[in-house]
Amino acid sequence: MSENDPITLEIIQNSLQAAADEMFAAMRKTAMSSIIYEVLDMGTGITDAEGRIASSGAGIPAFIGVLDKSVQFILSKHDDIRPGDVFITNDPWHGGVTHLNDLVLAMPIFAGDQLIAWTANIAHNSDVGGMAPGSLSGEATEIFQEGLRLPAVKIIREGELDEAVMDIITINSRMPDFLKGDVWAAIASVRVGARRLEGLAAKYGVDTFLRAMNHFMDFGERAARAELAKLPHGSFELSEEQDDGRIFNVKVTISDDEFLVDLRDNPDQDTGPTNANRDGTMICAQMVFKALTDPDSPANDGSFRPLKVLTREGSIFDAREGSAIGFYFETEVRTYDLIWRCLAPHIPERLPAGHFSSICGTFIGGIHPDTGRQYTIVEPQIGGWGAWEGRDGNPCIFSGFHGETYNTPAEISEARNGLYVDRMALNTAPGGEGQFNGGRGLILEYRIRTENGFLTAGYTRSRIKPWSLEGGEEGSGNFVEVIKADGNAETHSFVSGMALTTDDVVRVITSSGAGYGDPKARDPEAVRRDVKNGLITAERAATIHGVTV
Repeated sequence: MSENDPITLEIIQNSLQAAADEMFAAMRKTAMSSIIYEVLDMGTGITDAEGRIASSGAGIPAFIGVLDKSVQFILSKHDDIRPGDVFITNDPWHGGVTHLNDLVLAMPIFAGDQLIAWTANIAHNSDVGGMAPGSLSGEATEIFQEGLRLPAVKIIREGELDEAVMDIITINSRMPDFLKGDVWAAIASVRVGARRLEGLAAKYGVDTFLRAMNHFMDFGERAARAELAKLPHGSFELSEEQDDGRIFNVKVTISDDEFLVDLRDNPDQDTGPTNANRDGTMICAQMVFKALTDPDSPANDGSFRPLKVLTREGSIFDAREGSAIGFYFETEVRTYDLIWRCLAPHIPERLPAGHFSSICGTFIGGIHPDTGRQYTIVEPQIGGWGAWEGRDGNPCIFSGFHGETYNTPAEISEARNGLYVDRMALNTAPGGEGQFNGGRGLILEYRIRTENGFLTAGYTRSRIKPWSLEGGEEGSGNFVEVIKADGNAETHSFVSGMALTTDDVVRVITSSGAGYGDPKARDPEAVRRDVKNGLITAERAATIHGVTV
């Protein structure tokens, strides 16, 4: 067998993918928290010895993009890296990238004395300390209020747990048993991957194993550049108002050999917790770039070599160390959507109209009425996607930023969190009509069973709704309603630590995606089906689509 045999190289690459997927399955099956084992708010991957992503596993795209950056930071900080070590980080400026709830674990893989690869994973953990249960507060003004910072330290040393590090992690959590269980699940995951990679290197030889990783990265680059050449070349700019009145700006310049995203002309960093750091902003650009160039194959370092991102330190997209960053995800999804909206009119065959484009992070907690233990729901929400030319948008799936994740079943929420899920339905409020309609959003109602509950939530695309294309109607907007037991009601897009009591109802309402094309050009039979299925009223069908039912 030749050392450059393409079939062997392909087998190794597929085996790397299988290993990353097995890591994902191991973590899912052993985690304690429903945000991990039901929502799948996690990601796995494999890097080469230098920390370049070699194989992306399952999970949230914005999470998988963290892993190479985490490993590269570990390599820059540590000289003493040994077989059996496992590192942990969550700090955005020390390899963690996102926010303190997201713990990254990474394990070096050796063949003899040679470092040949890393396995890594990331997952959202329910509570890592800080000023508020769930470690997220809209009132935070610095990262020190958001929880325990772990700056890429060893938690396993040559196969043995560092008990002091685990104690520090768990003693800072309001839910220590859940956190400890989830950390052990992550350790099991990287160890499963390590065994698979060690076996591959032994079977095929270290040189062939390393050559296979480099070969696939080079293939990723070739595929990206081939598709880059097909995109419209030139400079494209967009300015967009946000819910809070700020203006975000982007300039995208596409040439034969480069995809340049310029985000320097943007507001200064926030005094609150909606900042993003530069690595996170880079991931947003990577996701759009991958969707435009090679969406069907696994991502690797080569996939992003033509991409360049410019930011300004001290801006909302490149916040300085120490800034509050708990709700980073609402800024990053705005970055992702900003680039998408800038290019959608020029690449309509690849980019649909605007979707609900928010994580709609909903955090409900309190003392479980049956067990007396602290519970915290960490629930991203699903919503509607925008329409394309020729087809309606998808209803009730996660944002493109959040990827292949799922809502928690009502039975799990009720059993684990001590509340009732009274309703889950499509949001049929006006919005998203077009020749092709946007997909419908969600209505989800939680009823509280405890006297000392709380709600924290952060939604965007509330005032500034999902954008349409070619004359369609914009989407309906994201928000949360709180209907108190006494009948009073409040509506919020951002709320922090709102007191809840028995029989209060938290009603989540996510947006429909935006429409594509003139609503009056919609097929009358399609309109009649929409009315029959309860997606639109007969009155609105007549008003918007011009169809009498």
